[in-house]
Amino acid sequence: MTTPATRSRENTRARLLDAAAQVFAEVGLDGASVEAVCERAGFTRGAFYSNFDSKDELFLMLAGSVAEQRVSAVRARVEEMAADGALAEGCDPVELVQQVMDSGGDDRLGVMLMSEIRIRALRDLAFGEAYLAQEREMVASIAGIITDISAQGLLELRVPAEAAARMLMIVWEGMTVRGAMAGKDAGQLRHSGSEELGRLVELLIAK
Repeated sequence: MTTPATRSRENTRARLLDAAAQVFAEVGLDGASVEAVCERAGFTRGAFYSNFDSKDELFLMLAGSVAEQRVSAVRARVEEMAADGALAEGCDPVELVQQVMDSGGDDRLGVMLMSEIRIRALRDLAFGEAYLAQEREMVASIAGIITDISAQGLLELRVPAEAAARMLMIVWEGMTVRGAMAGKDAGQLRHSGSEELGRLVELLIAK
């Protein structure tokens, strides 16, 4: 049962995460100080440290939130397509993947955040381990979606679902980063990434 205290804590954390995203968009990860985040959220440093041990934990949680929103959007789209009968026998798996990924929530801010988080992970071993653990959870979620689609008899993979999920994630991230570098907007980012994923799916599906 959710208590008022629990709801208050969740609300505080959500406001701090939202403020962190706003400050990050303006000054980047290094420039986003605890003080700046607290001021934007309307909280004291005490409120911050009662919810997060450090700025690293805050931004790692923010990165996890971005990743979770992506996966949730994809899963919702798959469920919607299944309900509409779009996952029926004879559908084009490549087109299916493109339709699913076009519904993602990627934007330039999310790409920038994840890129800076990875740079931080490269520089700090403990942070890197935490990031990789979070990434493994995301891969497992994507693998679950792939397994659900495969279970309907629509496709047979050449590799295990988890390996396919990791390859799809790597290609997607690479294409969205390059798209952001080229100044593409959110819609263009999703479209360019989905095109490359479609080509990868052709290689992953057993003929």
